[in-house]
Amino acid sequence: MNPDRRRHSVPFGVQQFRHKSIPTCETSHPNDPIPREPKDLPILSVTPQTKAKFNSMSSPRSSGESLGVVSDGSVTSETPSTPPTEPAEAAEIADKVDQLRAPSPERQRKRRASTTYATNPEDIRRLLGDGTGTKFLQKYCCGDGCCMLEALPAAEGQPQHVFIAQPDNDAYRFLDLNIGSLTLNTELTKLVDPPEQKISFASLRKGSITEKFPDETRHEHTRDAVEVFPPTYMKPHPPYNIYNAPVYDARELTKPGAEKHTFHFDLDVTDYPAEGGVDFKVGGAVGVCPPNDPYVVDDIMNQLGIPRFQRDRPLRLFTRGGRWPTIWGEEQAREVVTTRRELLTWTVDISSAPPTKPLFRLLAEHAEAAEEKKILLFLASAQGQAAFCDLRTGPHITLQQLLHAFPSSKPPLEVLCGALNQLMPRFYSLSNDPHVSSAREGLAGRRLIEIAVTIHETPAFTGAQRTGVGSGFLERVAMKFTEAEEAAKRDAEAGKDGLRPGVAGRRLNLQVPMFRGLMSNPLSREFASDGPMVLIGAGVGMAPFRGFILNRLKNANCANKIWLIQGIRDSMLDEIYRGELGAHESEIKKVVQSRATKPPPVDEDEAGVSSSNADGERKPARVIDDRKQEKVAKYVQDEVRHQADIVWFVINAVDGRLFVCGSTKGMGEGVEGALIDIAMDKGTLDYETAKQFWEGKRAAGQYIAETW
Repeated sequence: MNPDRRRHSVPFGVQQFRHKSIPTCETSHPNDPIPREPKDLPILSVTPQTKAKFNSMSSPRSSGESLGVVSDGSVTSETPSTPPTEPAEAAEIADKVDQLRAPSPERQRKRRASTTYATNPEDIRRLLGDGTGTKFLQKYCCGDGCCMLEALPAAEGQPQHVFIAQPDNDAYRFLDLNIGSLTLNTELTKLVDPPEQKISFASLRKGSITEKFPDETRHEHTRDAVEVFPPTYMKPHPPYNIYNAPVYDARELTKPGAEKHTFHFDLDVTDYPAEGGVDFKVGGAVGVCPPNDPYVVDDIMNQLGIPRFQRDRPLRLFTRGGRWPTIWGEEQAREVVTTRRELLTWTVDISSAPPTKPLFRLLAEHAEAAEEKKILLFLASAQGQAAFCDLRTGPHITLQQLLHAFPSSKPPLEVLCGALNQLMPRFYSLSNDPHVSSAREGLAGRRLIEIAVTIHETPAFTGAQRTGVGSGFLERVAMKFTEAEEAAKRDAEAGKDGLRPGVAGRRLNLQVPMFRGLMSNPLSREFASDGPMVLIGAGVGMAPFRGFILNRLKNANCANKIWLIQGIRDSMLDEIYRGELGAHESEIKKVVQSRATKPPPVDEDEAGVSSSNADGERKPARVIDDRKQEKVAKYVQDEVRHQADIVWFVINAVDGRLFVCGSTKGMGEGVEGALIDIAMDKGTLDYETAKQFWEGKRAAGQYIAETW
């Protein structure tokens, strides 16, 4: 049966799967269902010289030309198109909503293409079922006005209606709120309750620290100490503490001009304490406990009106229950010693979590300006549901921005902490085999682990870019290290006496708070030292595969039968760890570039240029299709389909493994669709059976996907 002519039933409420046939090429034969070992496999023999190279291997800087860049072919969007017509009732509601929600003339927010999941009451009942379907609907804000069912009525224009005078500051304008016909006397319903106060502060005598909290005598509470060392009560897994790992090396993997910057870190874990026999493993992950940006912490305390003499004064913190402020401690009431700066630096998420209705209600309870109070209550009510959804799905909003947008609201810190999420660790996969890195020449018995971090940036109300909590902290550390190294290099070139490059950065004594983390995660647990393997990653998702490959290359018995498909945006700027995968890198790695590039040059005929034949007669110029002049792009999932033979061989091998690592949105979903296409074409399966095939491989530990 021709796979293209098969019909596939898809359950209601699930986006329809669009099958894309795998291509027919040297490495992809759709009509050959037999898993065959690919011919002309590179024999990656490991000679004594190669072993010596890996044992003495230092982390080289990314250099060299792009290897195996694939940029041919084009990809069309899979976003479902909007239906051409709608029911009359929905059209009338949409017209009314458009009148109520006139877009701001200053800025138009782009909306994703809408997807129709239901068009009548029967569809709604089938979709909601037992009520859990509402969670499904919350993931897809259609923008069609369902959140405006209790919207404010249109203004009647009577004199008693005094419209809100909105705050005049940049932070508020960045919110881009549409408050409609909100007035000071507008009745608001279904207001959420203010958050419960979960903690309280009490004064502390210096003598009681020694008597009741002997562990705190070794923990300083000065500003300099608090910004470097996490509090002792933040134990990630009691009784073990967070370990401050010295930074042995830091370097940028991407080139200037890259859309996203990626940094590499060598962390010294020589003195990491033994913890129940658990060790660092290839493919494992470490938990990094990042502090909030010190500038943002200071600015929030300024906005809250906390006097400077109170910010670093030790106090007693009482909690009513739960795990906070520990990470994964027992749920119980606690009494600990801390400071206000320490709480805002290490324990509450002030930057990455979107605002909640209880937070708006809390800010409203402590707002002195009537207009600000009304707007905040509006965001916590049923009438403000549309504006609240816009804030949650639009540009990133932080606590710092909200305090600047509503400057009259200054809630007490002990009350505010109850409305904020806990600041949790960020996990990063090891990009090395710890045993290989620890055998590098010149380490003198030091033990290193290596991670790669991509800096996440979003627009901020200040006009600059704000970074994520974890990536922003690590970027600040990397910049300090690299600046010291560059200064030492310039001094050495100028013949000045000073610190040698390689020593200047370490002399700063920069540290990364971390703990051993997940050494039994799927990437580490399912890694096998033998058997064929396909590694599929995009961006920084390629980092853990570097450790896999280095582990393979140090073992002569299984150095071959490994393939890497690496997705990047621009091969000249974004290809991380280029030239660091051994002498056979070009044979085992295929680079897929998603940045649109110009197609190959065409000949004179195709270019529309007239030419002469052998008799001197001019041939008419050919008119070429404008689409050939368009730029084309290629993605990881496209190359997966092109390598269908290898994928099919590996996944059907006795001990074959297929690893996928990267972002869920885009890459993860696209690769999953490509794998289903391969199973449908190579195995002549329908959609449901192909999906069950990969679910079975996942359960058997042969298909491992770590996406975020």
